[in-house]
Amino acid sequence: MVRRFSTLCLCVCAFLQAAQAHAEIQVGATSRVITPDPLLPISGGMGVPKPASEKRGELTARAIVIRKADVSVAIVSLDLLGFPSVLGDRVRAKVNRIPAANILIGSTHTHSAPECYAFPDGKGGHTGDLKYMDLVCDRTALAINEAIDRLQPAWIKIATGEAQGKIAYNYYAPDLYDRRMNVIQAKSPQGKTIATLVNYAVHPEVLGNAIGICSPDLVGPLYEQLAAQTGGMGLFMNSAQGGMVTADNRNLDQPKDTLRGYWHDARSWEECVRIGKLMAGEALRIVNDAPEQKDPALFCDSLAVRFPVESDLMWAVVTGSPLKYPHNDDRSITARINLVNLGTAQILTMPGEALPNIGFYLKRKMHGTQNLLFGLTNDAFGYILTKVDFHSFPRYDYISRTSLGELTGEILIDQALEFIKKSPMPDH
Repeated sequence: MVRRFSTLCLCVCAFLQAAQAHAEIQVGATSRVITPDPLLPISGGMGVPKPASEKRGELTARAIVIRKADVSVAIVSLDLLGFPSVLGDRVRAKVNRIPAANILIGSTHTHSAPECYAFPDGKGGHTGDLKYMDLVCDRTALAINEAIDRLQPAWIKIATGEAQGKIAYNYYAPDLYDRRMNVIQAKSPQGKTIATLVNYAVHPEVLGNAIGICSPDLVGPLYEQLAAQTGGMGLFMNSAQGGMVTADNRNLDQPKDTLRGYWHDARSWEECVRIGKLMAGEALRIVNDAPEQKDPALFCDSLAVRFPVESDLMWAVVTGSPLKYPHNDDRSITARINLVNLGTAQILTMPGEALPNIGFYLKRKMHGTQNLLFGLTNDAFGYILTKVDFHSFPRYDYISRTSLGELTGEILIDQALEFIKKSPMPDH
């Protein structure tokens, strides 16, 4: 009897070791609702938020944690306009099982949620709700910690493909946008989907804050469709969508200005559902035939980058917000960018809204088989454009004023390329 028991134990141990050898990476995922109750005014950018009288869908904080050996990375997406590093650091302080520098916190950039910048109003006050910001920080930390608790062996599928259909366009120049969608899907060795991450450049502003609806916009239906079709959690990370890659909710049979190429648009929840479901379908189509990476490498590093703040408007936010944004004596701020290698993919974060041409260039210089850019991640300091685009024509006046300065894009590109050059190569 003892010999049979010993033999059984040896067999179980051998089975577990074999399973671990084929699933050395672990993934956990979960979400928390961050919709304010009662509703708060919603923000579409700098300026006074507009009252919200109803909600469509729930605002959420979503976290995917990836662990291999002694390397852990958290990827977090918040249904917010932006989430500055001063709040991100509050979240990181509540998570002690992952290095703070390995917690990547981005925002979907919905224009139908309360603002978390606390923009100064010029009258000694600000436009944010500090208690709501505390709630977001608390629930985001809870989501990350629970994702850690849910870590389980996983296989990874990664793919890049052109998203088909009427999803996005560039409001300033309709054809100037990146049609490529990146998808990372984690599954258990038994085939159950844990999470699907969708990386794509688009403003979730079908509704906009003038409609008076608190909503994750098109991202909500994207998540619902992913969950319905896979049984796992969805997570959206925006990309280089600045200036102005937005949701394609144009009514193409209702031109507004035929000479300049502007249309009237559909600002309805039904249009959010159409685009979100289309995105989910395209993401699953793109990743469907991707090979399973059963033992992918995992690497994460970070770099502090100093950006001068030339914009008086942006400097007023940095120095006037009650959040007390960290800044340097030489009128600059320091933002963190991350570089992550996951199997055949390479991921680079950007602390704002980079214009599409910057996105195209950086992806071309990155070293992954799949190259992902996470915009509005670790910080959200306005638009990132190159010096040749800065104040180049009237359409760029607003994005130039709400950029840190003329050299922001050049600094990001130079620092990112050097960072990539010195880092390990992803799998191939």
